[in-house]
Amino acid sequence: MRRAALLPVLLLAAQTVMAQEASGPLKQNWFDDPFFQVSAGLPACAMPEGPFYTAEERRTQTHSRLERGTSCWLAGKCTDSNAYRYDKPLAPKVRAALLAVPGVRGGSVWVMIQRRWVYLQGCVPSRSLAKRLERAARALPDVETVVPDLMIGTRGKPTYPVAGR
Repeated sequence: MRRAALLPVLLLAAQTVMAQEASGPLKQNWFDDPFFQVSAGLPACAMPEGPFYTAEERRTQTHSRLERGTSCWLAGKCTDSNAYRYDKPLAPKVRAALLAVPGVRGGSVWVMIQRRWVYLQGCVPSRSLAKRLERAARALPDVETVVPDLMIGTRGKPTYPVAGR
């Protein structure tokens, strides 16, 4: 009796796996890097891919992430031996700082944080807003670098990797 009840569940699981494989390799945030949207004022803006990798990409990234994570400490720029450990506590501070920038809600802005680097991605209505967002993120303690990857408006091809491609 149990086997008969289990068969539909197993078939559904197999169909789900086959559907995922047909749509391409499954991507996920293997390293649990902070990635969040701050505003959604320009709905036509392409969503960034974020820190989502296939299992193969994860394997190739692991070694370089170990090196990059410790290089900050070896250079005497971090007190923690792994720069990636700063990211989760930094995320709410970055969110708050960006939300305090006047006009941010008029854009569609996503943030990814990796090893104290803050990536600003998405679309904003003006170059001045992009500069203000960059300055707000740069002003935070423990932020090493800000990578402003923001488009002005929604026309054209984004310079950041786009989700689903």
